[in-house]
Formats: sequence, structure tokens, C-alpha cells
Amino acid sequence: MPGLSPEILRLYLVTDQALTRGRPLADVVAAAVHGGVTCVQLREKHSDTRDFMAQAVMLKALLAPHGVPLVINDRIDIAMACVAEGVHLGQSDMRVQDARRVLPPGVFIGWSVETGEDVAQSAGLPVDYLGVSPVFATPTKTDTKTPWGLEGLRQIRAASALPLVAIGGIHAGNAQDVVRAGADGLAVVSALCSADRPEVAARDLKRLILEAR
Repeated sequence: MPGLSPEILRLYLVTDQALTRGRPLADVVAAAVHGGVTCVQLREKHSDTRDFMAQAVMLKALLAPHGVPLVINDRIDIAMACVAEGVHLGQSDMRVQDARRVLPPGVFIGWSVETGEDVAQSAGLPVDYLGVSPVFATPTKTDTKTPWGLEGLRQIRAASALPLVAIGGIHAGNAQDVVRAGADGLAVVSALCSADRPEVAARDLKRLILEAR
């Protein structure tokens, strides 16, 4: 999907049902979308295939009327089955080249970069955006390398023309610094999933992003 608009990636919700404080995932996502979320990634590391698929179908139906794309983490089969708009792949997931070969041409691919070598490699891969992971240390992403920090994000911005989505420890207190360091979009987990009022939290983050740009 050449030329993926960075606008789609501005405020990117990554789901984690363990952080919704007992609330239905659909309620949290719907509230966040009303607050301004522009993209939703379903990340279900501990669900079996049927549960993951059921969640994907539910979110696809919820998001479609709002024009918000659904991204599936890792599971190419589920992305295709629910007709998701995008997939996100990490360093231990299916190779990007293989995913691109089997996915419909309109489905965009995001790829997590954790080292300078990953960033350099991305230039030759069929990816549509890079997930800079993690920017700051965070308990929701414990299987990643050393945090990039703002300076690392600036270096990636200088090295890549692809849209950059920053993830890891991002919240209202540091959102503008991350945008000013070069992020096209902010991916957040607990800042929305665990918020008292996800709609208000999303609205505040969206405002901070727009101000920083």
C-alpha cells in the first residue's frame, strides 16, 4: 500500500484486555475512537485462534462505520479472514516478504524496529510504516530491546522516510516530546485501555499531537 497516509497513524490504540479494568474491550475501543483514535491494533498474545477471530470480527464491525482501520498483530490468517486493513509484525513474527506475498495488495504492513540494523534493513522491505519499539521502558512490552529514547527516535527519523509510529511508555506527559522528535504517530496501550475515561484521554492526546505538529 504505497503512500500510506501518516494521518491514519496519528493516534494508534493497541489493545490489551488485561488493562481494561474489567470493562468490555468493545466499550473501551468505542470510547477511544469517539475521542479521536485514528487506528486500532488488536494484539492478543494469549488468546486462542477462535477468541482472537471473534474479537477481530467484533472490532472490524465497530470501527468500519467510523472509517478507522483495524490492524491485526502477528496473525496474517486472522487479518485476511476478517478483512483487516493492516497487519503489524515484530522481529519474531512472519517475515515481511512472506506476509506481503500472501496478503491482498491493499493491506498495509507495519514492522517493529528494535535496533539500528532493523532500521537499515527496513529500507529494502515492503513495509508501510515502522513501529519504533520501545521509545521508553514499559511493562506492557517486556520482550523488546533497550529503549530508543528521544535521541534514538531522532536518529531513526533522519535515517528513514517511512512513517514512524512510536510505542512504549507514551502518555500525555511526554507525547509532544515524542512527536517533536520525529514520530508521525503515537501508539498507546495503558494510556487509553486503563484510562478512567478513554474518550477524554484520547481527546487530550489527539490535541497534544496536533499542537506539537
